[in-house]
Amino acid sequence: MDERLPEQGTLFADPAVAPDELIGYRGPTACSAAGITYRQLDYWARTELVVPTIRSATGSGSQRLYSFKDILVLKVVKRLLDTGVSLQNIRAAVVALRARGVDDLARITLLSDGTTVYECTSAEEVVDLLRGGQGVFGIAVSGALRELVGSLAQLPGERADGSEIAESATSHANDELAKRRQQRTASG
Repeated sequence: MDERLPEQGTLFADPAVAPDELIGYRGPTACSAAGITYRQLDYWARTELVVPTIRSATGSGSQRLYSFKDILVLKVVKRLLDTGVSLQNIRAAVVALRARGVDDLARITLLSDGTTVYECTSAEEVVDLLRGGQGVFGIAVSGALRELVGSLAQLPGERADGSEIAESATSHANDELAKRRQQRTASG
């Protein structure tokens, strides 16, 4: 007799799940989510440090569209800059980050001694690097990814093909409680 117990779904959406790959974010949204200025974003795009992969600017008035992964890389670049890593070493790190998928990025910890950036994919690699005296600070890409998912859930995105985005694709706050909070905020 096959007695299957009912399965309970997840209460909350997994915050580490990246949004739809066809959803892009304009410059101001990318800046807000990555914690950078528009001037930095523009400079990094023009110098090809981090270029938008969904749509690049094609002239005056055109809008760049950044993917979730692009913004994750922007966030990591900002953290590396804040810790004093040279732009040359950041460029090398960006090449390595770009070669990976979002799921792979979530398993990486970047360590640096201020000069070189080391990519670690296991706790043993982190310990070995620290034991050798090479690591001074670290960036867990998974932490940046989780922060980014939370930030982008509250910010506007658009589909690369120009079609409308369903509200559930850009926000996990579609439950009754969230709707009541939004109504209370709007009326208060």
